[in-house]
Amino acid sequence: MKLIGSSTSPFARKVRIVLAEKKLDCQIENINVWAPDSPILDYNPLGKVPCLIMDDGGVLFDSRVIVEYLDSITPVCRLLPPPGRERIEVKCWEALGDGIVEAAVNIRIENTQRSTEQRSQAWIERQQGKLRASFESLSSGLADRPFCTGNNYSLADVAVGTALAYVAYRLPELGWQHDFENLNRLREKLEQRPSFQETTPPDAG
Repeated sequence: MKLIGSSTSPFARKVRIVLAEKKLDCQIENINVWAPDSPILDYNPLGKVPCLIMDDGGVLFDSRVIVEYLDSITPVCRLLPPPGRERIEVKCWEALGDGIVEAAVNIRIENTQRSTEQRSQAWIERQQGKLRASFESLSSGLADRPFCTGNNYSLADVAVGTALAYVAYRLPELGWQHDFENLNRLREKLEQRPSFQETTPPDAG
């Protein structure tokens, strides 16, 4: 298998964490999706990473699709429960984690790729509102549990941990760690796992 991604993409990092947890061999190819000659459209018509090229030449894209496939091909470190309510709960946590990343990426793009005249403060504040509401929901759901869905590490923790790390990395000015101490404890615990340490963005130290 080959994973097409970016070393700073939180969605690609989520997939790389799952690969590490599942102990799956996979070639990693990092590309720049913004480059004029980027090959990304050869793999994903949406022009986004990550993309997984399977051994038979088939291509999967969207991190949620990829990680579900990866969890299905080996019983090592099951990250998703069997079909049913518990599985849907994990997927909802994953969706919330991915939504946090999307809002944070929107803020970053607005701040770094638009001129001061083009920048929309209303748009930025809308994304910040999504982040705040999401942190409140995560914090309430986590409470004092060791992991997102209880006592067991799952894909929920991979997605949420990736999202929290990305916001801390890209938007340090938000300072969410002080208001949501239980989330920060979870982030710090997850960052000690080898799978998280091995996938830390190169300039996030």
